[in-house]
Amino acid sequence: MPPMSFIGQVSKVGFMDKTATVTVSRFIFHSKTGKRLERSKKYLTHDESNQLRMQDTVLIRNCPPISARKRFTLEKVIKSPEREREALHARQAAEAAAGATA
Repeated sequence: MPPMSFIGQVSKVGFMDKTATVTVSRFIFHSKTGKRLERSKKYLTHDESNQLRMQDTVLIRNCPPISARKRFTLEKVIKSPEREREALHARQAAEAAAGATA
């Protein structure tokens, strides 16, 4: 199988150990109407450290089969809304603490 990598969004996580479902969307043009259509496909992805959360944007890459349906592994997390939200709350708490002492 040639090397493939996709950027997708985590749609299901936590039901199977070290596994997440990543939805990869692509756009095609209808041959007769010329309208743009969205097509999506779900891939089971190996997540060795169980670090993925819902709605994370990730880069996945194909690998030798890990199980019957799992053929992709996590390459890197591109964007994580949950981690960004936690960082924002920590920053606001630090600013509030600094403002209270000043």
